[in-house]
Amino acid sequence: MNNLYQKVIWENRTPTANSLQLLTYLDTTTTDSLIMNGHVIAQNGHSTQNGHISQNGQSSQNGHSSRNGHSSQNGTVMKLFTPGPLETTISVREALLTDYGSRSDEMISIIKFIREKLVVFAGVTEDVYTCVPIQGSGTFAVEAVMNTTTDKKNSRVLIIDNGRYGERMEVMCNYMGVEFHGMREPESKPVTGETVRKFLEQDNNWDIVTIVHSETTTGVLNHVVDVGKVVKEICPDALYIVDSMSSFGAIELDLEAGLVDFMISSANKCVEGVPGFAYTICRKDSLLKCQGKATSLCFDLVQQYLGFQKNGMFRFTPPTHCLAAFKQALIELEEEGGVANRTKRYKKIHRALIDGMELLGFEQYIPESTQGCVVTCFKQPTNKNWDFKEFYQGLIDHGYVIYAGNTCNDCMTFRIGSMGRLTSKDVRQLLECVRKVLHNMAIEIPVM
Repeated sequence: MNNLYQKVIWENRTPTANSLQLLTYLDTTTTDSLIMNGHVIAQNGHSTQNGHISQNGQSSQNGHSSRNGHSSQNGTVMKLFTPGPLETTISVREALLTDYGSRSDEMISIIKFIREKLVVFAGVTEDVYTCVPIQGSGTFAVEAVMNTTTDKKNSRVLIIDNGRYGERMEVMCNYMGVEFHGMREPESKPVTGETVRKFLEQDNNWDIVTIVHSETTTGVLNHVVDVGKVVKEICPDALYIVDSMSSFGAIELDLEAGLVDFMISSANKCVEGVPGFAYTICRKDSLLKCQGKATSLCFDLVQQYLGFQKNGMFRFTPPTHCLAAFKQALIELEEEGGVANRTKRYKKIHRALIDGMELLGFEQYIPESTQGCVVTCFKQPTNKNWDFKEFYQGLIDHGYVIYAGNTCNDCMTFRIGSMGRLTSKDVRQLLECVRKVLHNMAIEIPVM
């Protein structure tokens, strides 16, 4: 006879109504399955300690769940201090547990909700702008916009580049065979309207101008509204494309004031969803005049948009679970008070991180006045005992993940994110772990 018993999920926090869910574990000689609300969520007879669920059927220490079935030191849950993916709420993760048909009425409703809410959070109206989601990472959406907007034989693209993500657009243009020029600017300084004006006064023959809002390479915040005004003044017919990957949802951007034609972001950034799709919020007239330019079936955003208008569906299989989680993330963004209040929370986390790292002796790569509140770039110490790989792994051993490696060209640096569902307590614990790791590396404080 089956051994039937019940457990409750608990995640070291006061449970929500959604997080107190009944689990039934059916233990038979042939089938071992853990079931939540009718969904099998662990198999092969692997249960976790204290009712916690871990991935890959592995139990973790002290009842704490872990990624890839590996628990960190002392059984702590891994905390992400990265530029994305980010820490998410349990309710966002719970939304992943429901299966949807890709063409079902429920999924069509979710897609409609997402598209409408993103336009609202962008501060624009649906009569002028629309949201076009696409499967894949943020880079997929950037390439989709580039492929959709460029005439491969005749377009000239100006890519304003002060970091890795501007460089990536240049690589895309190379692949597509599109003529482009990289306007290279220092990684450590924001691009201003006057800087772009000086360039365009020398050459104003551009069909497309692109820029990154928050250049995640360093955290520098470019003056995209001022740049947009200059672009449209000197090149009125040019499309203006803004990569707002790591800023949308946390840093205000006035698309209308900046005369932005296409803004691009991703589900797993500051809206605090999970990876799986990205999107552009774009002017309808700017999008539709690009019809016929795309040379990729999957990356044709005009056809993607027309498909949504026709039946509310993705043309091809959508990431249903990620979309459901993102709907929940948007609900929570609204409950938090919108972008303005999320900005306040991120700034508080960012402030605590900077103050703590400076007390340990770390120096910021760029001044505070030039950066946003989502990621901070620190110079690597010159101490003879410093080894970033050892530092990085030491933090992981304590349950904390920062970005793995240097991204700057003129200085050895590392980055720590302050975006996602983090708290001041998380920052204090990270800083204490940094102190411990430095001690283990025989590096005195202050480090520089």
